[in-house]
Amino acid sequence: MRAGLALALAATLLAAAEADAQFDLDRFLRGLGRQAPAELGEARIGQALKEALEVGTANAVALTGRLDGYLANQAIKILMPPELRQLESGLRMVGLGSQVDEFVVGMNRAAERAAPHARAIFVDAIGAMTFDDARRILGGGDTAATEYFRDRTTDRLTAAFRPVVEQKLGEVGVTRQYRELLAQVRAVPFLRVESYDIDSYVVAKALDGLFHVVSEEEKKIRRDPAARVTELLRDVFGR
Repeated sequence: MRAGLALALAATLLAAAEADAQFDLDRFLRGLGRQAPAELGEARIGQALKEALEVGTANAVALTGRLDGYLANQAIKILMPPELRQLESGLRMVGLGSQVDEFVVGMNRAAERAAPHARAIFVDAIGAMTFDDARRILGGGDTAATEYFRDRTTDRLTAAFRPVVEQKLGEVGVTRQYRELLAQVRAVPFLRVESYDIDSYVVAKALDGLFHVVSEEEKKIRRDPAARVTELLRDVFGR
C-alpha cells in the first residue's frame, strides 16, 4: 500500500512538472502538507522543515548582522522616520546634510550589531515547533514560516534588541547626534519638531528588516534546489 501511494505521488509530481514548466518547491510543499506524512514519516518531515528553517534563519542573521548588512541593503536600510522628514529636509537646506547622513549610518550600525542576538531566539522557536505548526507552514504561503517567527519571537526579539540598540546608538554617537540635530533645528526659525523615541524606532525597523530577509531566505528554500544545502533537505524537499 505504501509503495503504491509513493508511486502515485511520484506520478502526480512528474505529470505536473511536465505539464507546467513553472513547477516548483512551493507547489510540492503544499502537497507535502496534505499527503507526505504517510510516505516520508511525520518525524522526518518535521525535522526537514526545522533544518530548513535553521538554515534560513542562520543565513538571515548572518546577512543582517554584518557590516553594511542594513546600510547597503536598500530593501531594509533604516532611514529617517517619517515624523522627522521635515527635520531631514530642513537640515539639508541649511547645509547640514552630512550630519543627517552620519545619523542614518549610526542607526543602521546599531541594527547590524543587534541582529546576531536573534540567532538563539530563532533556534528556540524552531525547537518549540510542533508537527501541527510544521503542517501549517508546509501548507501555507511563501512566507508562512516567517509569519510563524514573527508571531512567536517578536516580543523576545524586541526585549533582546532594545538594550543592544540603546548601547550601540550611544557608542556610535547617534544619541548625541540626534540631540545636536534637534538643537540645530530649533535654532532655525521656520522648523519645528518634537522629540522622538529613536531607540524604539530603530528596534522596530531592525526587526522589520530582519523578518524581510528571513522571508527572502524562506522563499529560496521553497523554490531553489541550490538553497537546500543538507542531505535531509535534498531528500525530503527534492522528491
